[in-house]
Amino acid sequence: MENQQLQARKQQAMAQGMGNLYPLYVAKADNAEIWDVEGNRYVDFAAGIAVTNTGHLHPKVKAAVSAQLEQFSHTCAMVTPYESMVTLAERLNALTPGESQKKSIFLTTGAEAVENAVKIARAHTGRPGVIAFQGGFHGRTNLTMGLTGKIAPYKAGFGPFPGEIYHAPYPVAFHGRSEAECLAALESLFHCDIEPSRVAAIIIEPIQGEGGFYIAPPSFMQALRRLCDQHGIVLICDEIQTGFARTGKLFATEFSGIEPDMITLAKGLAGGFPLAAVTGKAEIMDAANPGGLGGTYAGSPLGCVAANAVLEVIEQEQLCHKALAIGEYLTGRLERLKSIYPQWVGEIRVQGAMVAMELVEQGDADKPNPALTKAIIGQAQAHGLVLLACGVRANVIRILAPLTIPQDTLAEGADKLEAIFAAVSAG
Repeated sequence: MENQQLQARKQQAMAQGMGNLYPLYVAKADNAEIWDVEGNRYVDFAAGIAVTNTGHLHPKVKAAVSAQLEQFSHTCAMVTPYESMVTLAERLNALTPGESQKKSIFLTTGAEAVENAVKIARAHTGRPGVIAFQGGFHGRTNLTMGLTGKIAPYKAGFGPFPGEIYHAPYPVAFHGRSEAECLAALESLFHCDIEPSRVAAIIIEPIQGEGGFYIAPPSFMQALRRLCDQHGIVLICDEIQTGFARTGKLFATEFSGIEPDMITLAKGLAGGFPLAAVTGKAEIMDAANPGGLGGTYAGSPLGCVAANAVLEVIEQEQLCHKALAIGEYLTGRLERLKSIYPQWVGEIRVQGAMVAMELVEQGDADKPNPALTKAIIGQAQAHGLVLLACGVRANVIRILAPLTIPQDTLAEGADKLEAIFAAVSAG
């Protein structure tokens, strides 16, 4: 079966809303490489959108899941639980930022984690309001779409959204949006839209994912912490894309030196198996009554054993250190691209192995270049590269290579990216 034949079948069988970036049908994947049904090989610069941080089918993750399958695949953790889930909760409670006593819950998807974090915050505070940020992405469910600060393609045509959700600007120096202006906008929101005594939570990505890989300065995160403490607001850090060594620390929030009240986790947590979590301060996490949290597949035993293996791999293979090395190498390669195409590459943003470049016209930050971005993504498959775009203005190329990628494969991927730019430049 060929890629185009499968794509035709998919278009007939599946709703168009569940699209796919490439007509590339995977037959096999190993570490940082993918092979399609036609036998073509690709360097993976996407990692399933920061899911396979430990690479495709890491031997330790595969062994853990294989061993679990010999025992049982599902019992429902809310009926008859199992040790691997308890062990994972203990580990996350110890590893997430801050010294407070913590507790965790497990779910299946990142959107579920965000929804449950909001539920817990409302139960704890008795307040309805939630503040999120422009450009943020928190999921595709109704509540998380409401929290998301990007219209196309996530929110267009799907309203109305739940009430008592408010959006504040996120600091982006490249676009002239300062921390001071964003904090002033929050104060204005408190005066004009909702009093702080009615706000249950503020939710923020320490680095915006879909929004464009904009990095919140530590001082801004610290100011949010003070603001939340002042008004009794729960601070939720959404680390679904940034977590599990992706940024050079286990969690990106660590760069700011703050302790969030809750942290939402998914993607890289279980190395390719569906698992999500909320970890937070024990007195907040216990606000929900028994039975108020969970789900049929929440805390899947396959996901839990995979996640325990992922945490061991991160520590044993020093993946935080490797993430920093990947970022340093790619910074040099992207700076080279910027020197060749200064009219196109507006800014390079790097935090560990969370790497992006914003594409513009004539070197002008105020002139986004989504057409160029689309052209580069469109050339990637032909050059044997899996590559992603993002950004509120659809003009950011992001690189999320597995943290286990060999150096020669990383260099090969960077070579392919340079070749794509050259091909697009040649017309």
